[in-house]
Amino acid sequence: MKQQILAEARAKLRELSEMIARLQKEYDEKVAQKDELERKSRMLQLKLERAEALITGLSGERERWEVTVERLDKEFDNLPGDCLIATGFVAYLGPFVSEYREALMSDWFMEVYNENVPVTMDLSMKYFLLDDATLRDWNYMGLPDDNFSAENGIIVVRATRWPLAIDPQGQALIWISRMEEKNDIQIVDFGQPNYLKIMETCLTEGKPVIVQNVGEVLDPSIAPILDKAIVVIGSSTVIKFNEKMVPYNTNFKMYLTTKLGNPVYTPETLTKTTMVNFAVKEQGLTAQLLGIVVRKERPQLEQMKDTLVMTIANNKKVLMDLENDLLRIMYESQVPLLENEELFVTLQTSQRTSLEVKEALITSQDTEKEIDTARQGYVPVAIRASVLFFALNDLSRIDPMYQFSLDAYIDLFNYSIDRSPKSTELEDRINNLNEFHTYALYKNTCRALFERHKLLLSFHIVSRILFQMGKMSMHEYLFLLKGGVVLDRSEQPENPTNWMPDECWDNITELDKLPGFHGVIDSFEVFTKEWKEWYLNPEPELQPLVGDWNDVCNDFQRILFVRSLRVDRVSACITTFIINVLGPRYVEPPVLDIKAAWEESSWKTSLLFVLSPGVDPTASLIQLAIDVKMFDKFQSLSLGQGQAPTAARLMSQGMKEGGWVFLANCHLACIWLGSLRGLDNPRIHPRFRLWLSSMPDDKFPLNILQRSIKMTTEPPQGLKGNMVRIFANLNEDKFDEATPKYRRLLYCVAFFHCTLIARKRFRQLGYNAVYSFNDADFDVSDNLLANYLDEYEEVPWDALRYLFAIINYGGHITDDWDKRVLVAYINQFFCEEALDTPFYRLSSIPSYHIPRDGSLESYRDFLDLLPPSERAESIGQHASADVATLAQDALIMCSTLFALASTGGGGAGGGEDQKVDELAQEMLTKLPNKIDVETTEKMMGPEIVMPMCVSLLQEIGYYNVLISTITAGLKELRRAIEGLVVMSDMLEIMYSCIFEGRVPEFWQKARPSMKPLGSWCRELYLRGAHVAAWANAPRAPPTLCWLPALVAPTGFLTAVMQTTARGEGWPIDSLCWEFTVMPLEESSFVRPPRDGGVYIRGQYLEGASWFKKEGYLQEPLPMQLVFPMSPIHFKPIRATGRRLRNRYVCPCYYYPLRKGAFVVAVDLPSGKESSDFWVKRGTALLCTLAS
Repeated sequence: MKQQILAEARAKLRELSEMIARLQKEYDEKVAQKDELERKSRMLQLKLERAEALITGLSGERERWEVTVERLDKEFDNLPGDCLIATGFVAYLGPFVSEYREALMSDWFMEVYNENVPVTMDLSMKYFLLDDATLRDWNYMGLPDDNFSAENGIIVVRATRWPLAIDPQGQALIWISRMEEKNDIQIVDFGQPNYLKIMETCLTEGKPVIVQNVGEVLDPSIAPILDKAIVVIGSSTVIKFNEKMVPYNTNFKMYLTTKLGNPVYTPETLTKTTMVNFAVKEQGLTAQLLGIVVRKERPQLEQMKDTLVMTIANNKKVLMDLENDLLRIMYESQVPLLENEELFVTLQTSQRTSLEVKEALITSQDTEKEIDTARQGYVPVAIRASVLFFALNDLSRIDPMYQFSLDAYIDLFNYSIDRSPKSTELEDRINNLNEFHTYALYKNTCRALFERHKLLLSFHIVSRILFQMGKMSMHEYLFLLKGGVVLDRSEQPENPTNWMPDECWDNITELDKLPGFHGVIDSFEVFTKEWKEWYLNPEPELQPLVGDWNDVCNDFQRILFVRSLRVDRVSACITTFIINVLGPRYVEPPVLDIKAAWEESSWKTSLLFVLSPGVDPTASLIQLAIDVKMFDKFQSLSLGQGQAPTAARLMSQGMKEGGWVFLANCHLACIWLGSLRGLDNPRIHPRFRLWLSSMPDDKFPLNILQRSIKMTTEPPQGLKGNMVRIFANLNEDKFDEATPKYRRLLYCVAFFHCTLIARKRFRQLGYNAVYSFNDADFDVSDNLLANYLDEYEEVPWDALRYLFAIINYGGHITDDWDKRVLVAYINQFFCEEALDTPFYRLSSIPSYHIPRDGSLESYRDFLDLLPPSERAESIGQHASADVATLAQDALIMCSTLFALASTGGGGAGGGEDQKVDELAQEMLTKLPNKIDVETTEKMMGPEIVMPMCVSLLQEIGYYNVLISTITAGLKELRRAIEGLVVMSDMLEIMYSCIFEGRVPEFWQKARPSMKPLGSWCRELYLRGAHVAAWANAPRAPPTLCWLPALVAPTGFLTAVMQTTARGEGWPIDSLCWEFTVMPLEESSFVRPPRDGGVYIRGQYLEGASWFKKEGYLQEPLPMQLVFPMSPIHFKPIRATGRRLRNRYVCPCYYYPLRKGAFVVAVDLPSGKESSDFWVKRGTALLCTLAS
């Protein structure tokens, strides 16, 4: 029983224990479940809090991210086309300016779009390939702040080939050196003695290197680097350099820079490098100059600006970094976002920092706007300075020595800011700055320019300023430079006057087409008499315009009337215009002051004399050295073959001791000069100065040229200036002790010398070729005169005349007709009357006579009284010679300015392409057909071998080749403009010539001409008609031969003489010409001359006119530059016993540029004047004119 109770109790205990265990287990499970639920509750609460925090933290980004996602989706879809465009941009567009880049990319976009490749049509390379932070860093490092420079930066860092930067202003060099400064960049050039060692070190250690100042031919030593001829040997990477294998570090970078503004590289070089055009742009330079002027005027403002720019850039970078970190964590998270502790710590930090940064950014940007508003007041100064720099930079296209660096210009800008008058009123201060800097630029540039370019500089500055201000029309400006180009006069309104030359009427009809000038043609029909009076006035620019035009035209528009009718007065008109806009000092170039230039210089700035023929600055430089107590340390050397070691020794000594070194004739050693190094070494003695002299040479080293103070040296202009200079240099004791005979004749020698120099001003009316008469010629003549007067009691006139005119000065002469000029003058100046006649006149102008004998001082006093500028008559020329010279000066200035204004060759796009294409089409339409040679030969029959037939066939051949050349060239040009063929160099030249109204040189190979394109084309059509008419009756010469129509006029005249010789049975070498000027009109000639020879028409007299009634030469009328000559009978006769009395042997030239253009000498009755009179006039016959 007890056992049973015990068993039951145990069973119950077991049951209760099991129940307790079960309940305990259930309890534990419930407790665990409760704990889990509590944990989950806490986690959910945390996730809820985190979710709320995440939503709250990112809520501000949602809308932007949604827009960004949408944009990125679209950009992703367009990536194929965008990447294609970007690849082409980096690979090909580096050499081009922004306008060409935009034009080419526009074409590319359309091509890609038309091929159904997705592309972003308004894609910007600046934002596609570059981020804002990097761009801001680049700007801070010196890259100009404009789109063009940003694009250049992209190309440099992303190109797969080594970049070659066209960097005339050094902007790329500064930016790259600062960008790579942290990588220990090295800067070398090919002329550096240890450059190979530096390059090898950079290759091995992976340092970047800039090779600066490269020329158009790269050093062969870097060919393996350009080719990237890298070889992997085992685990090593090597490259062959300097004739050995060198370890190659993949961090190595090479940059090439050149100061050449428009270099020409071989295709091989271009395929191995990426050329990038870093020529400074106006927008970037304006921003740079604005910073300079504000930093000078408001230094605290600019310092705040710089600080704010850095602060804003840093704050934006912080915001971007925070956003990038947040996105990175979200992207890389291996756990759910709500469980990522790092995410929420970063988010909290980001929120706090972002809030602070955004507030600071808003404050900074507001402050920046206030600063920018204050800086805007100085924008006119920066704009003016930028405009002036580009006006200065344009000059390099005129002369290779007109090179100016941006660094030197900025120094001048700083000088202007410091020295210009101060004012508390901002507007007055701006005006003071602009006026001071504009004149400072003019004054400093003038000393570097030749005299003929100083007025051009002033006008170029004025036009640049007015264009920037929007006060000048480009259409009107181009008309001034080009005039009117008329290819076909058949559709031109008829000239209503009988006094206006055809070329002037061309100008008027084209002027009428300009906006604002409609009705000009009508004015000439109504006011013919009034316009004639205006035209004949010696100074028409000072007279009011006819009719209403005087009221409606501004000062510049008045110049267009002068350009149309009186081109000889354009320079005077432009001078007045400059005075009205900028003031009189801009037409009064300052006198060269060598001492002032020296005072502006420093040990690292060389001083360069740009030489003119016949001028040596050595004496002036020695005198300066004496004046400033440097003569004992002055050393000079004339460079030439073998002089380089001596020059190097002198320079080394001068740099060490602080002396002056003068290297003359540097144009003879340009290669050596380009290899000079160490000129900017700070250890150079501060008193060291390097003086150089050189003739203009396009091979002169740019790095020296740009940082030099340049001074042009030219002899004085005119009779008075040269006479004063000669007598200023005479030895006073020697002169005063000499005999009166010597003094009078020495004055004649000096006047002869100065007359020969003054005559050069009249170009072809002066001499056929250019001669460099110099002081040495005068010194030799002076010595000869003194010796012969000492040796002979009677003056040996013939011997002296021969020695002076033929031997001494004649030694320069290469043209026999010019030698005749010297003989004419020497006969006038060296004669008995010069000694015996008091106040013997040396000119038709009374002022020019031999003065009363006396001391040297009395002669100098007499010279001071001479007219400041001589008239043409003073050296035996006609007054019209001044008109011709002034007209040529004006046309040369206009064509030079047009070269500066021209946008370039083919492919310019827009209006230029259309205009050139239209002109080419018009020329093709009007171009005559070739002459049928076979038909002409059949008509000749057996007489084909006769001289006249041979001459005709020769002319037909020349003509047909020319027509074929023109036709093929114009067709190819039109195809190139359409983009169907490549625009070759020849087509580029043709494009530019047609646009500028010039005749391409390769069209003039057989027949040179000075005519503009319109006149040349019209003459070509008439020439073709004349030769074709002759071809229709080929057995005899034309009834009235138009000699200018022939390519080989001398061949034709020889054929005429051969025909006579054969017909008469005379030896051809026994024949000469007899000339008879016919009194008949051209229409009166109906048959060839019965007594042999040929009638010639179409010639013009220059330097004289023809008195038809009496049949002799006479003075031309005012404004009569050339006179249409009556037909002349050229008759071959026997030369036996032929004597010429009272006749002038008049040379006939093919065209106005007389050198090498001689055709035949025509003797004409000299009338009331002697032959020497017409020799000094430069009287000649011309077959064609320049218009």
